[in-house]
Amino acid sequence: VQLQASGGGLVQAGGSLRLSCAASGGFSSTYGMAWFRQAPGKEREFVAGINWNGSSRYYGESVKGRFTTSRDNAKNTAYLQMNSLKPEDTAVYYCAVLVGPGRVRTESYEYNYWGQGTLVTVSS
Repeated sequence: VQLQASGGGLVQAGGSLRLSCAASGGFSSTYGMAWFRQAPGKEREFVAGINWNGSSRYYGESVKGRFTTSRDNAKNTAYLQMNSLKPEDTAVYYCAVLVGPGRVRTESYEYNYWGQGTLVTVSS
């Protein structure tokens, strides 16, 4: 499975960005998808996850109410809509795939495939 994340960039605080993660190479719509992020000098952090049919979504505490994840299984693509961005949201954002239709997982070690990351920079 290959994952291609896109949509990162520079935005002012309070602004919005939409990240996309396109999956290919054996990806199944039954797989869970998630977003993690890693800021310089910090550990990788769970941001949001969605199960195979979108019936279960889970968010990290720091982004609840501001970020929304969704997916389009016809396009094998997941999205992360980020609103009300803050400087502390600055990080490299990674999409990840978990093989299996189960509930959303929040630990990075449980994910099987990772994208290359896209940089989000929020200026104050």
